[in-house]
Amino acid sequence: MIDPAHHIEQDPYNEHYHDHYHDYDPQHHQELNPPHHHDDFHQTAYTPPPSLPNEPVTEEEDEGGGPVKPFLEHLEDFRWVLIKCVVATIVGMVICLAAGDHLMEVIKWPLKKSADRNESLNTNQVLVVMAGTNVLAKFSAPPESTLNFGTNPRVAVELRPITFGSNTFLAFVPTTNPPAAAKSDMRELLNLRPAGGFIVAFQLAIYGGIVLASPFLIFFIGQFLLPALKLNEKHYLMRGFVAGVVLFLGGVSFCYFKLMPLALDASAKYSQWLGISADQWTAEDYISFVCKFMLGMGLGFEMPVVILVLVKLGVLNYRMLAGFRRYMIVINLVLGAVLTTPEVLTQVMMAIPLQILYEITVWIAWYWERRDRKREERAAAAAAKPTAAR
Repeated sequence: MIDPAHHIEQDPYNEHYHDHYHDYDPQHHQELNPPHHHDDFHQTAYTPPPSLPNEPVTEEEDEGGGPVKPFLEHLEDFRWVLIKCVVATIVGMVICLAAGDHLMEVIKWPLKKSADRNESLNTNQVLVVMAGTNVLAKFSAPPESTLNFGTNPRVAVELRPITFGSNTFLAFVPTTNPPAAAKSDMRELLNLRPAGGFIVAFQLAIYGGIVLASPFLIFFIGQFLLPALKLNEKHYLMRGFVAGVVLFLGGVSFCYFKLMPLALDASAKYSQWLGISADQWTAEDYISFVCKFMLGMGLGFEMPVVILVLVKLGVLNYRMLAGFRRYMIVINLVLGAVLTTPEVLTQVMMAIPLQILYEITVWIAWYWERRDRKREERAAAAAAKPTAAR
């Protein structure tokens, strides 16, 4: 039999329970449970071994990071990422609107380059008809034409009123100091709608604002994604990011300085061959064509990064890439049609450098496989030497 009195005397828990729930004595409670001071807490707190913080974290142990958050907190973080991205884009758009005239000069540079190239290759004499500072018409006279201006490749005549007696006539008078519009074959950009100027300004703001805000957009997205990645994943991601930025800028620059003037000149000549004048283009169509072409070329130049990442992951290899060449030609033509404006000329001009990039990617994959194979052979030979020595 259990003696309740003896059990209560020997069991301090029951005493504490009895005191706490039945006959609570504050003084007795303080004796049994002395208060914890701040200094006592730090003295009794657990401190990890000093060697643990200095131990290196391996890739296997680094399971990714940051504090574990519930789903709603992730949604809140994502909401703030979207807000910051939208604000950065709006700020970039405002800056582009304020500098719209300078940005328009940058956009028109390929058009000027195309005009200069066309003028240097043109062997015909050109007659420019002016009315004040406005160009009324341009006539191209081939060498076999009866219209001969001597050794002058370009002659400008101005339409002026001539008074003869009591009569006034309109006559073409040669001018020795024509304006810049008469000295260049640059095609004129027009707005054909009342709201055309606002639409052009909005296009410049959209494209330019995204370009200006892109570093901040990448930074905000990286703040959201990087904490969840492992160390080796962050390493590969940063290397891929740097390579992707370099290739994107290379694609945009190659398109802006080389392909765009050629594409504009070829498009105008093809229109003239069809019997259609190409001296005037709408500003909306021109800006859309230039920006989409450059953006598409920049995105197309990202293809090697995607393919080489798949090679590193073991999804693709050199044999698969080499056997996929003929299909890649068709894919590049489709990408040229999707990422740019739907002209056959720009489609082909984009597909050619993309195919060259694909060939370079195939040979990089071949080099990687060859390097890994030699590394494995050296490791196998080094492992076989101790066995042979025994």
